Amino acid sequence: MTGCRLCGSAAMTSVVDLGATPPCESFLAADQLDQPEPAYPLHLQVCTDCWLAQIPPLISPEETFTQYAYFSSYSTSWVEHARTFVDDTVRRLGLGSEESFAVEVASNDGYLLRHMVDRGIRCLGIEPSVNVGAAARDAGVPTLTAFLDPDTGAAVRAEHGPADLVVANNVYAHIPDVVGFTRGLRALVADDGWVSIEVQHLLTLIEKNQYDTIYHEHFQYYTVASAIRALASGGLALVDVELLPTHGGSIRLWARPAEVAGDPSQQVADVLEREKAAGLQELSGYTEFSARVAKVRRDLLRFLIDAAERGETVVGYGAPGKGNTLLNHCGIRPDLLAYTVDRNPYKHGRFTPGTRIPILPPEQISTDKPDYVLVLPWNLRDELVEQLSFVHDWGGRLVFPIPELSIVEATS
Repeated sequence: MTGCRLCGSAAMTSVVDLGATPPCESFLAADQLDQPEPAYPLHLQVCTDCWLAQIPPLISPEETFTQYAYFSSYSTSWVEHARTFVDDTVRRLGLGSEESFAVEVASNDGYLLRHMVDRGIRCLGIEPSVNVGAAARDAGVPTLTAFLDPDTGAAVRAEHGPADLVVANNVYAHIPDVVGFTRGLRALVADDGWVSIEVQHLLTLIEKNQYDTIYHEHFQYYTVASAIRALASGGLALVDVELLPTHGGSIRLWARPAEVAGDPSQQVADVLEREKAAGLQELSGYTEFSARVAKVRRDLLRFLIDAAERGETVVGYGAPGKGNTLLNHCGIRPDLLAYTVDRNPYKHGRFTPGTRIPILPPEQISTDKPDYVLVLPWNLRDELVEQLSFVHDWGGRLVFPIPELSIVEATS
């Protein structure tokens, strides 16, 4: 990496090097198994001037998001999270059915804006993935197929008017041009409007060993301190922050145009103090992360090898992007994990990138009755312990690899 993408500094320091892996959402069809598969370095570094953690932009968003395998609506808890957000935000901001306008950037399959549609609130999704955006339109959510930049933001504003609310959930990490994207948000939002951004919190990523959320789609990883600098680059100012349990620990950033923002809340000051106490504005907060990542790998491989030696069967649940970082970093192949399953039919009959583990429908678990189910979307632990309670019927057990290896009985 030649320099920081936010401030341009050359003062970059390694945090953890995960080797080279394929893009995490590049699932393989059967006829691709004998073809070459590109892999790219996955090396997290931090800028010691602005403290933005980041990986080199080796693949473009166009390569990843023009056709995308992730559909938000397949997570029941995530849809409920979006509904609660809409209910609370409509009350908080006083959004009305006819006079208000809301925009979501990276709106996926309409998982959030459908709740706006149900309320009769005028809204628009901006979604770059052709296939996912089509699913949103089929569900009745107005959706523009585009990447957000200042020109797109200005064009939407000119056609639809300024947005009272702009939502950007789990996208602020996915764009290599942080400054251009932030300026796009500013172009969309009304001069007295609000921007709500949800993004994984680097503090919990490091504290809880969530290294599998490092992958090529995620170009940067935010603390509140680095997010304040990123927002300022586009004319926005942070006014409030919420700590969320989603994705293992996220932050919801409430921002406004700098001219009307006013002073930030006490919660902003409190989280900044927590980050400072954790050493995330100096190198001390990053130095031991690599060693803890290596232990996760050793523990998981030891479990899988021992299970194979005992003749026990282990299969996976889920095929998320984070799972593919874990599988590739650990070098796990079908001899140790026979297959994984996923609720998303798009992935059925395909294979995980790099490790080439078959992806089957969820019903396969009930048919085969494995001894262990390795849960790859560990961030949905509570939801999946309940969904997978049937594994208990034959004495099977669930395995969670993050933040440390945990073998638990499924609840009945």
